[in-house]
Amino acid sequence: MERFRIVMSGSGGQGVITAAVILSEAAVLYEGLTAVQSQAYGPEARGGAARADVIISDSEIHFPKVIQPNVLVCLTQMAYNKFVPIIRPGGLLITDNRYVTIERKIDAKQIELPLYQRVMDEIGKPIVLNICMLGALIRLIDIVRPESIVKVLEKRVPQNFIEMNQKALDLGYKLAEKFIK
Repeated sequence: MERFRIVMSGSGGQGVITAAVILSEAAVLYEGLTAVQSQAYGPEARGGAARADVIISDSEIHFPKVIQPNVLVCLTQMAYNKFVPIIRPGGLLITDNRYVTIERKIDAKQIELPLYQRVMDEIGKPIVLNICMLGALIRLIDIVRPESIVKVLEKRVPQNFIEMNQKALDLGYKLAEKFIK
């Protein structure tokens, strides 16, 4: 199995750290994989570029930080500007096309998705943007099954929000579908 080195980035409050924790738990608890997760949210916690790192592998992981991600998710322009230089050549860059304008050519597959717009159109609550992003991510890199994410959500999310989160996960999964060969 390929080792996935993922950096999820956005602004503080968008839930990138929560999404990273959910992904890591799903990989370890329900997929039998090894995962580590770390984050940076010092002054970023209120509006700056928040970052969450996830490494998922089927073998031991010796260093918990991602130096060169093979998958980079950017939900804001500030996050894109700050983190796009670190993407591994040949990697995958996923951006929200409402908030991120691709400004430079990089050696990575670039996928722009209308995450925020579709969440607002179909669910109406921006709080699940991170789960929509997670749905797109797991469809694009095929690392964990949607059912595994749902099992983690059922443990972490209040019961009355499960259906909304499930809908956001499915929405992201479907948005990414057209990029799968």
